[in-house]
Amino acid sequence: MNVKTFYLTDAGKVRTHNEDSVTILKNKSNEYLLMVADGMGGHRKGEVASSIALTHLGKRFTDIASIGTKLDAVNWLNDNVNELNKSIIDYTKEHEDSVGMGSTLVVAILTNDFLIYGNIGDSSGYVLKSGKLHKVTKDHTLVNLLVQAGNLTEEEAKFHPKKNVLMRALGATEKCEIDIFDVDIHNDGVMLCSDGLTSLMSDDQIEKVLTDPELSVEAKVQRLITKCNARGGNDNISIAYLEKEKGDIR
Repeated sequence: MNVKTFYLTDAGKVRTHNEDSVTILKNKSNEYLLMVADGMGGHRKGEVASSIALTHLGKRFTDIASIGTKLDAVNWLNDNVNELNKSIIDYTKEHEDSVGMGSTLVVAILTNDFLIYGNIGDSSGYVLKSGKLHKVTKDHTLVNLLVQAGNLTEEEAKFHPKKNVLMRALGATEKCEIDIFDVDIHNDGVMLCSDGLTSLMSDDQIEKVLTDPELSVEAKVQRLITKCNARGGNDNISIAYLEKEKGDIR
């Protein structure tokens, strides 16, 4: 599996600090784990919540020789999300100034045999296939529930005053379920991002950058962040991107 990866986070132009965490890891079996977490709440403790999430999952991933089968990977995600959710809740119980902190989480696990995504909250996972960008994950937001119920249109949801209200997040409740998606492994690339990107750029605009043949993997990620900041940069922006080299679209 021949791939190129790059990840980057930026505070944006409005926020005074960055509550996002992002990373891409590879284990001994040449398997990849991509993660983006968007922290929130509690006197700058959002970055603590997002850091706990990525540190926990990252250590568990690099400590094992292989993630195993697809079913093993699904079970691994479920078990570890329960553990890290408890870790965040325990932290808030021990630190009064962190009450209310939490985090979104979006992950992708890529091996030679399968690709799965998982998400909690409104950070997003995409797959690039045949030059087209496809969103894989579903946002756990109030407006998305209203859209699914037929009470709001997609266009109305974009400008709804409660569009950022999350219905699910790490640290919010004693039990937190992660949605898992089985994705076709035959694709060109994987992109995860916080909503600092998707709130300012449409899928078509993101796709145009990711499919630019003149740009390197690093330049694509940097270009997306630059464009967001040029449009106001009203939130932290984080992107994890993995691109398969030509001839290795599997």
